[in-house]
Amino acid sequence: MRTLVARLDNVGDVLLAGPCVRAVAAGSDEVVLLAGPRGRAGAELLPGVAEVIEWCAPWIDPEPPELTQESIEALTKQLRDLRLDAALVLTSFHQSPLPLALVLRMAGVPWIGAISEDYPGSLLDLRHRVEGDPPEAERALSLATAAGFTLPEGDDGRLALRGPLPETTGLTGEPGYVVVHPAASVPARQPTAERSRAIVRALAEAGHRVIVTGAPGERRLTAEVAGEVALDLGGVTGLPELAAVLAGARVVVAPNTGPAHLAAAVGTPVVSLFAPVVPSARWAPYGVPAVVLGDQDAPCRNTRARQCPVEGHPCLAIDPADVVRSVHELSGGVL
Repeated sequence: MRTLVARLDNVGDVLLAGPCVRAVAAGSDEVVLLAGPRGRAGAELLPGVAEVIEWCAPWIDPEPPELTQESIEALTKQLRDLRLDAALVLTSFHQSPLPLALVLRMAGVPWIGAISEDYPGSLLDLRHRVEGDPPEAERALSLATAAGFTLPEGDDGRLALRGPLPETTGLTGEPGYVVVHPAASVPARQPTAERSRAIVRALAEAGHRVIVTGAPGERRLTAEVAGEVALDLGGVTGLPELAAVLAGARVVVAPNTGPAHLAAAVGTPVVSLFAPVVPSARWAPYGVPAVVLGDQDAPCRNTRARQCPVEGHPCLAIDPADVVRSVHELSGGVL
């Protein structure tokens, strides 16, 4: 049995699909993961994935490409050539699985399941519904369960990565540091550079060895945030190397973005600087000790805004002393 699991958005979303993927892998001969370009690096790290294919969905990506007949035909052919037996389409609560379900039907996939509030007609064989506000990892896993897939014995359902991870002590020194990751995938979820810099200084003054991480396009930000008191690894690591750096940390301090979920996937506690534009109940770090900071009742609550709609970004006006106390709590008071 060859089963496709689709998750077409960001790295963090793909990592949160990990328990679902492992359940599907336990009941399939092979799992193919369909990922978008923003999530492919995460898909490559998931246990249970035999093959990753990439496609940018115009109804999912925040900077959507033009939808063309040629692109749909190319994807349909690629999916048909995989000779799939079944497919599960994973989406966030505000996204529809039905456009991809239509393409999968065109590709001849005989059985398709998804969480869908919209009437699917003949596009879905399993229309699964989820009540309440569960964590995103549990929401995705519930679809696998409804489809008849279960986690193997001994799998606790937490996030996980395929190992071994690269050796990064040459970059970081010995484990036991605190990582601050100041950037987020959208501006509304990211503290200002000044606030992140203040957090780094407060941690350093409290005696912590601090490492600042970021993507290549975030080097100016990481340099400003690290200043003279922290090690700046902005732009130095790919996703596997970043995972290894986070694995060596006592605690990771990060906004609601992929590296927070990457930290959870390697078992590192997280201080989550969480803007409430999406619910923390769904998107807070999953399966590890975590402290959520930020005003969860701010006016931007549940707006899904990409740019902060409130002047001054008050929901992330977090006192650096609160971050230091949270790191102390999560690290058991060890420096």
